[in-house]
Amino acid sequence: MKKLLCLLALLPNLLFANEAVTYSCDDGSKILATFSNNPEGRPLATLSFADAAHELALIPAASGAHYRGDGLNFYSKGSEAIFEDDKGLMRRCTAGNTPPPAPLAAAVSSFVDVTGSISYLQRIALPPDAIATIRVQDTSRAGAKALTLAEQTIELAGQQVPVAFNLIVDRDLIGKRARLTVSARIESHGKLLFISDKVYPVKLIDGKSHSEMILRQVSSKRTG
Repeated sequence: MKKLLCLLALLPNLLFANEAVTYSCDDGSKILATFSNNPEGRPLATLSFADAAHELALIPAASGAHYRGDGLNFYSKGSEAIFEDDKGLMRRCTAGNTPPPAPLAAAVSSFVDVTGSISYLQRIALPPDAIATIRVQDTSRAGAKALTLAEQTIELAGQQVPVAFNLIVDRDLIGKRARLTVSARIESHGKLLFISDKVYPVKLIDGKSHSEMILRQVSSKRTG
């Protein structure tokens, strides 16, 4: 079944291989997306903007398409697209020469934004190799493991809290009875340092949710 879902996710992109689409974005920029396949037949999107080109590989998505590479994310669905740069900043774009209005009303029907920050109360510094992981999950299935809908991994490289996060969830993944929560953890060399130990519900307002999360320090004898 998982293989079938992956093939279904790839199908729309295989049909339009070698197509080039210009997207106009809400910050006034333009992105040229060229869709092709690598020698192994895996779909790629080459994004050209700011006198540079970045090659992103297609990864599985429930609907639309999600390309990732070089720290960049590109989500497309119909004529809409969202581009996320390596600093977590997003541009909303539409195919053609007319940028989307601000705010883009149509984007709410396709994607939801889950943003916020993580912090903790202890007055201690994180090690330079610390990694933060934030997940949006559907916890509505009683007795079943939570379903992860979106995940962001941030290599902190010396950055200290508060740490901002920004996740994009395909609205088609959210069922009518979904109960969305956001969780976070900070690790170093595979050792769990901090974790969210309370429920932070995702409360969507106009397709957006924001959470300020306070993590709990984990005992030095405990690992993830």
